[in-house]
Amino acid sequence: MFLALLVGAGAGGGAIVFRWLIRIFTEALSGHEDYAGLGAVANPHVPWLGRWFVLLAPVVAGLLYGPLVHFFAREARGHGVPEVMFAVARRGGRIAPQVAAVKALASALCIGGGGSVGREGPIVQIGSALGSTLGRLVKVAESRMKVLVACGAAGGIAATFNAPLAGVFFAMELILRDFNTQSFGMVVLASVTASVIGRAALGDQPFLKLPPFVVDHVAQYLLFAVLGLLAGVVGVVFSRVLYAIEDVCDKLWRGPEWLRPAVGGVLLGVVLLVLPEMYGVGYPVLGNSIAGRYAIPFLIVLLIGKMVATSLTIGIGGSGGVFAPSLFIGAMLGSAYGQLAHELMPGVAGQVGTYGLIGMGAVFAGAARAPITAVIIMFELTGEYTIILPLMAAIVLATGISHLLTGDTIYTLKLRRRGVDLDVPEHAGLLGSMTAAEVMEPLGESVDQGTALLDTAGRLARSPHGQLPVVDGAGTYLGIVTARAAADALADGRHDQAPVAGFVEQSPSVRADTTLDASLDALETAEGTAIPVLDESGRQVLGWLSHQRVLSALSTSRQPDSSS
Repeated sequence: MFLALLVGAGAGGGAIVFRWLIRIFTEALSGHEDYAGLGAVANPHVPWLGRWFVLLAPVVAGLLYGPLVHFFAREARGHGVPEVMFAVARRGGRIAPQVAAVKALASALCIGGGGSVGREGPIVQIGSALGSTLGRLVKVAESRMKVLVACGAAGGIAATFNAPLAGVFFAMELILRDFNTQSFGMVVLASVTASVIGRAALGDQPFLKLPPFVVDHVAQYLLFAVLGLLAGVVGVVFSRVLYAIEDVCDKLWRGPEWLRPAVGGVLLGVVLLVLPEMYGVGYPVLGNSIAGRYAIPFLIVLLIGKMVATSLTIGIGGSGGVFAPSLFIGAMLGSAYGQLAHELMPGVAGQVGTYGLIGMGAVFAGAARAPITAVIIMFELTGEYTIILPLMAAIVLATGISHLLTGDTIYTLKLRRRGVDLDVPEHAGLLGSMTAAEVMEPLGESVDQGTALLDTAGRLARSPHGQLPVVDGAGTYLGIVTARAAADALADGRHDQAPVAGFVEQSPSVRADTTLDASLDALETAEGTAIPVLDESGRQVLGWLSHQRVLSALSTSRQPDSSS
């Protein structure tokens, strides 16, 4: 609990510093606190450049953060969350301590220089690195290290977005990928601590200040459902576009990696020159779309522009998150959809802004497939509870259509492209290639079902696992008898000559051709130290499978080749 509080406090402080860095670099490189909502205006620091300064801002930023990332923490490149997921799933929660500082500087420079990315990925990685560093300092167990990493992620989200509940569910649903009660309690403590610190420094206002929205016609639920399906498709398309553009950038670039963000910054500058609304995170533009200030064609242009600008920023080696861009894309989609619905069915469609809000949550759910996080974070970012029912319906539908279209999320796809599948245990490849028959130990003795219990006791005392298989006259396997059951029955002195058939138990068992990966599940449920291995018909018992035999097989298979 104490460590969770420390991590939460560190993540809260880190979020404050990170947001301050973004503001400082944005003002330094654009001359404004947030350039995105201003249109094509000049940078007051270099007024003689006019609107053309956007061609230089990404280049200058890239020259600064490119070498920083390349030489000090290469895992700080990209959107951050997949790296944290990989650290928890495959590295025991270990994250290099310098990642926090490098990620904060690199992402703040990238966003300040016009990179069209979000701040949630960086703050998740920053908070997680702090949690991992603290865990290594005090030498906690691996399981607790993972929880501290999740605490850091939750604290970062909570403090950055003033969303303590969203921070908790983001960490549990995406980082730990498990809802363990004890872990949940620790993550909540960290999130609350970070949120209190964040609110003290950044205020207690909702992320978006909006007028109240209401659902005033039951037919609107059908419109929201269709929007949810569309948003799920758009979320998947965003994922594919992101990695397609990254692949193109990888294929075209032949120079040193540290120079890639600066050279690629020229292309990003061209996009910003055409669409200055793509500069940085773009929250003012998002708010304008919800308020209905853009026409449908321009909303579609902004939607496509954000996909391209975010993908290009990541593809050239930028550092920043994809959560905010998915919200942006969803707002454009929902607002355009709402305006169209209002024109076609003015008496039914209702307020346009409602569709924009629902589109935000649904596109994120379609891209990340984190429905609980999507519902909670939309509620906390907007403070709007009146649309919670259509929001939940649209998010669930978006998640469902995303499942149908692809097996990956915007986060796991990055890892799968490296050959990492988080849904498959790390040891599954080796265990999946070996069968129970290859590993099992010899059967030893078996007991006929008619044997007296007292006679069986001696054999049980000599058996290595305290249990014996029971067979009938034809040798058909019936079950097992255990030393514990025999001792309990013999203790009263009335069952000495009772046939062992009356004490047969049905133990978990596996077939000879069952892989070790699947056999481990049966071993987990077994009360004894070993389980029977049966032939393909399930009638004959062939041997025993124990954890010790599995470990021995794994150890032998990993011995280095003496000839190499």
